[in-house]
Amino acid sequence: MSDTFDAAAFLATCSSHPGVYRMFDTAGSLLYVGKAKNLRKRLSSYFRKSGLAPKTAALVARIAQVETTITGNETEALLLEQTLIKEWRPPYNILLRDDKSYPYVLLSDDAFPRLSLHRGSKRSKGRYFGPYPSGLAIRESLNLLQKAFQVRQCEDSYYRNRSRPCLQYQIKRCKAPCVGLVDEAEYAEDVRRSVMFLEGRSNVLSAELAAAMEQAAQDLQFERAAELRDQIALLRRVQDQQHMEGGQGNVDVVAALVSPGGACVHLISVRGGRVLGSKNFFPQVAIEEEGAEVLLAFLGQYYLGGSERELPDALIVNHDHDDLALLQAALAEVRGRAVDIAWRVRGTRARWQQLAVTNAEQALLARLANRQHLAARFDALGEALQLDEAPQRLECFDISHSSGEATVASCVVMGPEGPLKSDYRRYNIEGVAPGDDYAAMRQALQRRFARLAEGEGKRPDILLVDGGKGQLNMAREVLQELGLHDLLLLGVAKGTTRKPGLEVLYRDTADQAFTLPADSPALHLIQQVRDEAHRFAITGHRARRGKARRTSRLEDVAGVGPTRRRELLKHFGGLQELGRASVEEIAKTPGISKKLAEQIYAVLHSE
Repeated sequence: MSDTFDAAAFLATCSSHPGVYRMFDTAGSLLYVGKAKNLRKRLSSYFRKSGLAPKTAALVARIAQVETTITGNETEALLLEQTLIKEWRPPYNILLRDDKSYPYVLLSDDAFPRLSLHRGSKRSKGRYFGPYPSGLAIRESLNLLQKAFQVRQCEDSYYRNRSRPCLQYQIKRCKAPCVGLVDEAEYAEDVRRSVMFLEGRSNVLSAELAAAMEQAAQDLQFERAAELRDQIALLRRVQDQQHMEGGQGNVDVVAALVSPGGACVHLISVRGGRVLGSKNFFPQVAIEEEGAEVLLAFLGQYYLGGSERELPDALIVNHDHDDLALLQAALAEVRGRAVDIAWRVRGTRARWQQLAVTNAEQALLARLANRQHLAARFDALGEALQLDEAPQRLECFDISHSSGEATVASCVVMGPEGPLKSDYRRYNIEGVAPGDDYAAMRQALQRRFARLAEGEGKRPDILLVDGGKGQLNMAREVLQELGLHDLLLLGVAKGTTRKPGLEVLYRDTADQAFTLPADSPALHLIQQVRDEAHRFAITGHRARRGKARRTSRLEDVAGVGPTRRRELLKHFGGLQELGRASVEEIAKTPGISKKLAEQIYAVLHSE
């Protein structure tokens, strides 16, 4: 592994979503493409200290950079992985010949039909479903359909010579029609449901299964209800939206994201309706820059910068801007024909747009946690505060509550190596007036620094207080009461416009006010730590409030009442399967709009 690649820092911020990863060497050459159900777990396996196969160890030794692309589900990751392998042919991937015959699913014409994967000429009697883009995707789907409906998939020669049930019957993946353990009517019903799914009528099928599950529960047939529940759950896993396929045209999808500490532009290339790959860009911007401004600047430089870059038929962006029409005219002049630019899109293009935004967020998070990047920011903060050496430990406190209910204070710790999460603390605040943030902060600081005054615990180099002069003076009083006179205090107050980048900083006392340039790495660090304290406080408050109310997480979603909760759980067969669903799959539930589905997804996937 190259000395320039920090595996620990990369894994600390790597997403746990499904996706595709790409490994590069120091020259920027692609070494390997892989897919993962959980990117963090899969990539962690490459960087363990022992137990690697020789080929894998040789690959890891050359890694200088790893890029990831988050997908909506495992099937999308598989499709994108195969596309990238065919396009780039990385040296460490197993490269198969490019078979041009597309795979189908074949339902044989027998008394007890068989489901199988089929390639080549359609000479066999039966019904064909497809074609599909990937044989591996078909095998995975057939495997799950076999679990759900137990239609046989064995070869006819094997089927006709059985005298007793095989292992598939024992593990409940077949009903053993070979030895007469299921009648034709029951088997035909399983085949009918399999055909409904293969025809794309999965919503009708899910509703049918949900109704049967409810009826079985009312009839006290709980084992049958549990079986139907499992069928619904398995069906939802197979019913993946093929976001990586199914679109049209040649399109570039560009998402610009700005946050305290930096900006990221993520570009996804779609050619012939298929996502071929993506790339991250990290422009240098000031904190006050808006995402739309960054996007416009990137588009102009990337497509009009003088390089022989291929211009797509259309651009999908995540921000609107008054000058997009001017850019569109310039692109049309360079290309010789019109280039459409859209930011309000629907269907597959909306999913591509959201995918670009998600990947930009993840890439920016990983970059902010990069150790070299963070160390430079700590150096800049030390220079801004005129310290003899860069600080090594920065602590920040924040308060979160809902109208005074379930008040929680957070303490986050940041060092040059990144967030020190083992030192994070939350304090449940008791005995203060509802909404009294000063008293809540006083209690949290007293509890944190009382131990330090007694000689226990780690001492921060800088205590960051998010608030104006009032919070700063209160924190100073607490430290003086505890005898901690020489602890450096840094107050952060929002400017008059309350926009990021215009904060006023106070060192120790309210009369030592100063500001930093909007593009200062020191200010970016302060913003990053403050946002982390805010996030940690909010998640702690929600957890405490939820425990106190003893409610389902769905009850945190405005607009989801008892009826919609019941529909959601019936549609997916349980909360666990609902948690695995994508936004598009949630939106298919009766009575659930796309906007509400996004809110439900956000609540179920919040920390």
